[in-house]
Amino acid sequence: MNHVLVLDKEQTRAGLDPLRVLEAVSVALVALSRGEVSAPPRIAAQAPGGLLGAMPAYVPGVGLAAKLVSVFATPGQAGRSSHRGLVALFDEHDGRVRALLDAEPLTAVRTAASATLSMRALRPQPSRIAVVGTGVQATAQLAMLAALDATIPVVVGGRDSARVAELAARHPKAEAATVELAVRDADVVFCCTGATEPVFPRAWLRGDAHVSSVGGSHGHELDPAVVAEAALFAEWPGAVAAPPPAGAYELQGVDPGRVTLLGAVLDGRHPGRGGRGGLTVFKSTGHGALDVAAAAVVHDWARAHGVGTAVDM
Repeated sequence: MNHVLVLDKEQTRAGLDPLRVLEAVSVALVALSRGEVSAPPRIAAQAPGGLLGAMPAYVPGVGLAAKLVSVFATPGQAGRSSHRGLVALFDEHDGRVRALLDAEPLTAVRTAASATLSMRALRPQPSRIAVVGTGVQATAQLAMLAALDATIPVVVGGRDSARVAELAARHPKAEAATVELAVRDADVVFCCTGATEPVFPRAWLRGDAHVSSVGGSHGHELDPAVVAEAALFAEWPGAVAAPPPAGAYELQGVDPGRVTLLGAVLDGRHPGRGGRGGLTVFKSTGHGALDVAAAAVVHDWARAHGVGTAVDM
């Protein structure tokens, strides 16, 4: 019998140590930038209310996994969406299924990790950070920032003042604001929304700001003027070369030569901002390699702590 370790949502969440995920995702991004990852472009089946995507990937030395994830708009809540599904972790040597994990917390934390790594690589010493959004991804981003350095002031911006205040209360140095007040004068802006159109205009951004955009599964999250002006960074070449849902809406038609892979900055092969001023943008589409990295972290933790249910498959 093949014993598969099954972890529910809370068990998966408990194993997602932010700093360990940050380290594992960095390894995956570097491997992506070096062409060492085996992963086809994400495919998706379209349903009336959303999509079901499939993301298999192999990262040498990290693992082999596949994610099935549904991305559906939240009824009655414009700009909000859910990401639900599962991640199957396989043995990279004999193909046995090793674990089944809940994809929702795993996706949120690995996405926050890639966004945070873009900040560390491109705007490493911010004095003021903005987080735009109040959903699952914004919550994960705020938690990641608190785990990394809880002393840096954060401003949470959103349309629902009650939800903004509730989220801001989870961080010791966060305050609540409108989107405009959050974005203006921020060194780093994390866009974590389900928007289908730009959430703020270029005019609200500082000229030397770094923007990390992880939303936009259903459309543009960034103002085209921001994309036109900024130095652009992404997880993988398909972010610009592939059409959505694999690629980014905002990067369609952009010259691929304008887009630098974040992993190349993380391992020192590209200077990133390189001491220059100007606007920088990390446009995340998500990638199966990041799911492999996060799943490996959770699996190692679960085995070490005896967590999960073993199922014969």
